[in-house]
Amino acid sequence: MNYIKHSLSVLTFLFISSVAMAEVAVIVHPSNSDAISQGDISKIYLGKIKKFPGGKQALPLDKSEGEALRVQFLDKVVKKSEQQMKSYWSRLIFTGKGVPPKILSSDAEIVETVSRNPDAIGYVDSSSVNDSVKVILAF
Repeated sequence: MNYIKHSLSVLTFLFISSVAMAEVAVIVHPSNSDAISQGDISKIYLGKIKKFPGGKQALPLDKSEGEALRVQFLDKVVKKSEQQMKSYWSRLIFTGKGVPPKILSSDAEIVETVSRNPDAIGYVDSSSVNDSVKVILAF
């Protein structure tokens, strides 16, 4: 009986760990042929640049606060915590110097928006990616 409880505990831990560390895919419209670096992605999400390297407008799409994928994206790409990002955008909004990325509710909505808008850039769980978008960064 103890063996079964221990095995279930280990399996539960492994499942939770794999969910918590899902692979993130940064996506753009398939027609976007720009070479976009991780630094460019960070600057787009921080509002420091508003265009892709090729000069086309960039529309960043974000996930809701508290989502594990968002925490992972901010940590790896933007190099900020959620709290730091919230403070950063609060200052920019208050001074009238920026508009934060548009928040969408699901991976499906982000994929659909990116597939329909050549200016959009977003990030989703890699399992949500399909042929209607192009992955420019995965981690």
